[in-house]
Amino acid sequence: MLLPSIFGERLLDDWMDFPRMDFPDIDRKLYGKHAANVMKTDVHEHDDGYEVDIDLPGFKKDEINLSLENGYLTVNAAKGLDKEKKDRKGKLIRQERYAGSMTRSFYVGEEITEEEIKAKFENGVLQLSLPKKEPAKVPEKKLIAIEG
Repeated sequence: MLLPSIFGERLLDDWMDFPRMDFPDIDRKLYGKHAANVMKTDVHEHDDGYEVDIDLPGFKKDEINLSLENGYLTVNAAKGLDKEKKDRKGKLIRQERYAGSMTRSFYVGEEITEEEIKAKFENGVLQLSLPKKEPAKVPEKKLIAIEG
């Protein structure tokens, strides 16, 4: 029967493989088979701090955790697929939505505290604002003169 092959997987496969004008293989080359699990991040430097934008499409605010330990800011996002999927009728012929967890850490320095980091989640983008801080100065070595 010709109908299932036209309206089944083949049609969706052709549509999903449509050539794009960007660089579709760059993530796969950089991150291998885990390319879908990478948090796409932009970092902007300002005079008084940094702005970090992290793409987390499909996540909800309560599925994202931020922590700061030993100068490392860690972003963890975890989710499962919709539970109501079982209630839907019909055969699932393709599933590409992500379920699982991903983590990314950034060294921000040990001078920054949790209170100084501002976080906002809107439209699938986590926006972080971090202040610029000078690292603590290492005490200068003082020499002691030796008599004699």
